Amino acid sequence: MSYSSEMLNEIKEVNLSYLLLAQRLLREDKTTGMFRMGLSDHVADVLANLTLSQTVKLAATNQLLCRFRFDDHAVLSSLTHSGKNAGVASSHAAILLAGQPVEQIG
Repeated sequence: MSYSSEMLNEIKEVNLSYLLLAQRLLREDKTTGMFRMGLSDHVADVLANLTLSQTVKLAATNQLLCRFRFDDHAVLSSLTHSGKNAGVASSHAAILLAGQPVEQIG
């Protein structure tokens, strides 16, 4: 298997894991799932209602479907802070993430 073929397979695996996790979170508790995944109501509905074959087909794309949400220095610092105030740092990161815009299907 070539390097690029192996890379595409890894992207597909990440996509499938991401989609299955999103679906599980959304089906168990839509509001919490939307918050944890950074999704809009519309995107959450689409993902939660995909059939298994649609999910697998979507995961097979050669582009990552998820994005790294921690592109803000304050969020990264809060999440990587260790010590006595780790719980406070985690709460601070959650507050910062809650202020970020959700993903929209454009």
